[in-house]
Amino acid sequence: MGPEVTCPWKGHMPRLQVRTWIEPVVASAQVAGSLYDAGLLLVVKSSFGAGGSSNHSASPSPRGAVEDQQQKAISNFYIIYNLVVGLTPLLSAYGLGWLSDRYHRKISICTSLLGFLLSRIGLLLKVLLEWPVEVLYAAAALNGLCGGLSAYWSGVMALGSLGSSEGRRSVRLILIDLVLGLAGFCGSMASGHLFKQIAGHSGQGLVLTACSVGCATFALLYSVFVLKVPESVAKPSKELLTVDTVSGTVGTYRTLDPDQLDKQSVVGHPSPSPGKSKPPKTIIALLFVGAIIYDLAVVGTVDVMPLFVLREPLSWNQVQVGYGMASGYTIFITSFLGVLVFSRYFRDTTMIMIGMVSFGSGALLLAFVKETYMFYIARATMLFALIPITTIRSAMSKLIKGSSYGKVFVMLQLSLALTGVVTSTIYNKIYQLTMDKFVGTCFALSSCLSFLAIVPIGIVAYKQVPWSQCGDRTEK
Repeated sequence: MGPEVTCPWKGHMPRLQVRTWIEPVVASAQVAGSLYDAGLLLVVKSSFGAGGSSNHSASPSPRGAVEDQQQKAISNFYIIYNLVVGLTPLLSAYGLGWLSDRYHRKISICTSLLGFLLSRIGLLLKVLLEWPVEVLYAAAALNGLCGGLSAYWSGVMALGSLGSSEGRRSVRLILIDLVLGLAGFCGSMASGHLFKQIAGHSGQGLVLTACSVGCATFALLYSVFVLKVPESVAKPSKELLTVDTVSGTVGTYRTLDPDQLDKQSVVGHPSPSPGKSKPPKTIIALLFVGAIIYDLAVVGTVDVMPLFVLREPLSWNQVQVGYGMASGYTIFITSFLGVLVFSRYFRDTTMIMIGMVSFGSGALLLAFVKETYMFYIARATMLFALIPITTIRSAMSKLIKGSSYGKVFVMLQLSLALTGVVTSTIYNKIYQLTMDKFVGTCFALSSCLSFLAIVPIGIVAYKQVPWSQCGDRTEK
C-alpha cells in the first residue's frame, strides 16, 4: 500500500476517504453557478434590448436615455428576482438542515442541488424557446423551494466541519472556499466567450446555458451516488496540547467549546466558573451581528456591480463582463493564502477585522472608478474580503456541538439571506436614484458598513481576552 502522507485525514480505509471530499461537488456546482450568473445578466440585458450584443448604439443622441431605461429595467428585474431567491428558501432550508442533522448529512446538499439544476434548465429553456424573462422568476422559486444557497452552503460547511479537527477547521473551510473560487474563476473567464458562440440574437447564450446545465447535473449525480459523509473527527483530551501548534485560531475559542469544557483540567487549565457559561451565547450573537452587517456591505456591492460595469464610464461587453466576474473569484485564492499565513500569528477576530478593512477599502476605491484598470485596482484591494464570513463560521463551529452544525449554519445562512434580500432591494433603488448624480454612492455606503461591522467583532475580541490566555502563542 502507498504511504498515508498524501492523505490529509487518517482513517481505517484511506482509499474510501476520497469519497468524503466535498470539493468535487463544490467545484462543479460553482462552475455551473458562475456560468449561470453571467448568462443570466447577459440574457436579461439582451432581452431588454438597447443593443444587447454591443456597447454602442446607432443613434448617439438618445443613448444616455436609452441606457438609463435599460439599467432601470435590469435593476427592477433583479429586485424581484433576488426577492424570490432570498425568500423562498425560508420555507424549506431550516427543515432540510434539521433533517440533515437528524437523518443524513447529504439531504440538504442533494435537495438544493436539484433546485440548482432546475433553475439552470429554466434559463436554458428561456434561451432556447425565447420565453419572456418572467419565467426566470418561476425557475428561481423552484430553486428556493429546494433549499437554495442557504441549505446548500450550510450543508457544505457542516460536512467540512465534520471532517476536520478543531485546529484545522479555519483552514479546512477556507480551502473549500478556495476550490469554489478557482471553479468560479474558470467559469467566469469562459462565460463571455461561450455566450458569443452562436451568432444572432436568438441563439446567443445557448452554449453557455447548456454548459451550466451539464455541470449542475454532474454535481447532483456526484453528491447522490459518490459522495460519502465523513466520520466526525474525535477530539480526545490528549490531543488538546498538540492542536494549538497547528493554527493560531485554536486558542481563541478552545475554552468555549462545549464538547471540551469538562476536559480542560487535563491540560492544566481550571474549569470555567459558573459565570463563564453566558459569554458563548453573547459571542455567538455578536458574531451574528458582525456577519450580518458585513454581509450587507458585500451583497450590496455585488448586486450593483454588474449594473455599474454595463453603463458609462466602463460600458463593458460580454467578454469583459466575464473577466470582471472572474476577477472577483481571485479573492478566494488570496483569502485562502491570507488564512494560511494569518492563522499562525493572529486570532480569529483579528483575521476577521483584516478582511473587513480590506473589503471596505476596496469598496471605497470602487466608488470613484472611471477606467477599467481602476476597477481592477479596487478589486485587488479586496484581496482578503472572503476571510470574515468563513472565519466567523469556523468560530461558531468551535462554540457549538457537532450535532447542531446543520441547524446553526442554516440559521446563519438564512439570516444572511434575509438581510441580502432587503439589501438588494434597497441598494438597487439607491442605485436607480443616484446613477445620474454619483454612480458610486452604493459602493461608498458599503465601505461605511464594512468598517461598522468591525465594532461587534472588536467587542468579541475584548470579551475573549480573559479566556485566550491559553492560546498557543503564549505557550511556545
